[in-house]
Amino acid sequence: MRNRKKKKKSVEDIILDVIIYSILILLAIVTFYPMWYVVVASFSSGSYIISQEILLWPGDFNLEAYKLTFRHPLLVKSFGNSLMVLALGLPINIVLTVLAGYFMSSTTKVYWKKPIIYMILFTMFFNGGLVPNYLNVKDLRIFNTIWALVLPGALSVYNANICKTAMEAIPYSLHESAYLDGASDLKVLFKIVLPLMKPTMAVLLLYYGVAHWNAWFNASIYIRDEQKLPAQNILRAVLLENTTLAESAGDSYNAYAEAMQYAAIVIITVPIVCVYPFLQKHFAKGVMIGAVKG
Repeated sequence: MRNRKKKKKSVEDIILDVIIYSILILLAIVTFYPMWYVVVASFSSGSYIISQEILLWPGDFNLEAYKLTFRHPLLVKSFGNSLMVLALGLPINIVLTVLAGYFMSSTTKVYWKKPIIYMILFTMFFNGGLVPNYLNVKDLRIFNTIWALVLPGALSVYNANICKTAMEAIPYSLHESAYLDGASDLKVLFKIVLPLMKPTMAVLLLYYGVAHWNAWFNASIYIRDEQKLPAQNILRAVLLENTTLAESAGDSYNAYAEAMQYAAIVIITVPIVCVYPFLQKHFAKGVMIGAVKG
């Protein structure tokens, strides 16, 4: 067999490739540099950060900012509070979302199914507002507790719709065969449906996990005890007011004030970033389910 000769690129193709790769490299730099700046600044001294407009490498390399940040009792406590919200919230989120998605995707006859689905979808576009939600939390006696950060947003209708679409893609013949063997709806759900939609479950876990980890507004409304605040609220106080770390840092604060802000950002961001590689292989497939039908 004769070796096929590679088609020689024209001058126009080469110029186009150069332009495209240049734009992509520029976008990569613009996207990556802010993250690199935060990491570099966290290992530098405050005076070096202030004196430099562009940071490429740590100046006066040290770990003092991280040491002072970890000594702060509120930041360490808030980190544990955020993990507790995840531990309590994710199981509740997934169970409610799966049950809602299974109900909406079910083809079996259920009384008042369509009106119920419409009411569920209605809540995705309209809600009672801040004051009714606040009064509801007070009446449920969960104000100033961790449950105020878990229960009000226990079900996302948007995520339930993603779950519904994924379940509709599963052939109903599998359901029918299970019903003929005497399986109940719960057995069909947990033994047949869920094992076939692992990518979607990974996406739901990621969506809910990121939402819980980044949430700060609900805690600022419903939590009064600073010992119960999640990490994002303490980080917000550090970045905007910069007073809580100042009280605990003492004389070292003036030298490492700027670096401590960036160290706090790195500490709180790293855990959620580390989750992405484990879910990446499922993410693309999960978000595309239901995008094309036919």
